[in-house]
Amino acid sequence: MRRMPNVLVVDDDPHIRQLLVFALEKAGLSAREAEDGEAALTQIGQASPDLVILDINMPKLDGLEVCRRLRAQGELPILFLSSRDDEIDRVLGIELGADDYVVKPFSPREVVARVQAILRRARAPTPPAADGRLAQGQLTLDQESWTATWSGREVALTVTEFGILKILIGAPSRVFTRDAIIDRLHGPGFAITDRTIDSHVRNLRSKFAAFGGHDVVETRAGVGYRLGPCQGGAA
Repeated sequence: MRRMPNVLVVDDDPHIRQLLVFALEKAGLSAREAEDGEAALTQIGQASPDLVILDINMPKLDGLEVCRRLRAQGELPILFLSSRDDEIDRVLGIELGADDYVVKPFSPREVVARVQAILRRARAPTPPAADGRLAQGQLTLDQESWTATWSGREVALTVTEFGILKILIGAPSRVFTRDAIIDRLHGPGFAITDRTIDSHVRNLRSKFAAFGGHDVVETRAGVGYRLGPCQGGAA
């Protein structure tokens, strides 16, 4: 019998926690609660969930700091919640490694849809090629293990970052608009801003640049992105 994905809901508002737990369980997911960042880290240490819904503004330990600590340990999928529709918070949250972002007040259905989209990408990737690998220059993606390497060294990516690279490497000569990337990641009509894709690409570039990979993603002004030569040259 297939195990239900487990989601940890972290928010200092008990009403929001109960609302989301109810919506997630109604959608066939297993859900737990944590009232603040410290409690969340304790629960994650005891039994790692498949995804964390993480409020940004909390006492004791805010969501951004919790995200930093989780990203230092691994690539657990994270969906941020925020009471402020603030572009700085939005970009900062994504650049820290969150997979998506929802602003309060929100529809529980929207949160569940975003959770399910992230879990699909993390747990049910598209069928791999013969050996599960895609390569361009120094870049290799292993679709079976969802890992990326540069010159043989693993580069830790979030699910969304890996998904963007997989889209680009699948058609290396094609320039993808931001809308096309969003559609392939989430499906047509999914509400997400262009700035979010820009933030993920910026984060990708930063991670690979640390390994000498300054030419992983190219920008085509006014159009979108395509895969670079991946030879380690300058941006």
